[in-house]
Amino acid sequence: MYVWMRLLRVAATRKSRGVYRLGDESKLSFRCLPTDIDMNIHLNNARYMMLADMGRIDIFLRSGLVAAARKRGWAPLLGGLQTAYVREVRLWQRFEVVSTIETWEDTQIIGQHRFVLDDGRVAAMVLTTGGVYDKRGKRFVPVDELMSTLGHDGAPRAPNAEEKAFIASHQGLRARAKVLSSHL
Repeated sequence: MYVWMRLLRVAATRKSRGVYRLGDESKLSFRCLPTDIDMNIHLNNARYMMLADMGRIDIFLRSGLVAAARKRGWAPLLGGLQTAYVREVRLWQRFEVVSTIETWEDTQIIGQHRFVLDDGRVAAMVLTTGGVYDKRGKRFVPVDELMSTLGHDGAPRAPNAEEKAFIASHQGLRARAKVLSSHL
């Protein structure tokens, strides 16, 4: 139930954070609750993913993507992610999830979520890849078309070395999963 409460809080307070523009950061504050912890008394792995979802949803709401998607029959989808844990988030500890759109290529968007402690240290980083699926057209929407719809006309920056490695790893894993699923 608390996941829904956090989602409602993100949705209800989005206007106070203003419109999301490319290059901005979504910053959401949280506290590690008893329902977030594992046997080590720190934020469990699944909660990192759920809280990264909150950052993406904040960007979707504030950028106008949710409204555009409803109007056009589009659905934002997560394709994959990679997480690096650097330090723990302990029970009751406050932290921020700082989410950004880093770059894009063709139909794929690369996002980043940093879990930042009160002292500024990064506890974890999550890289994501995703896209927007056009349910009516049965296709993934080219990101340039999506950005144009959202009023952004800038070009993406080139992926950095870590993003290139992530994209390659994701594509390899995805191809392997497709091969395994075809044997069923």
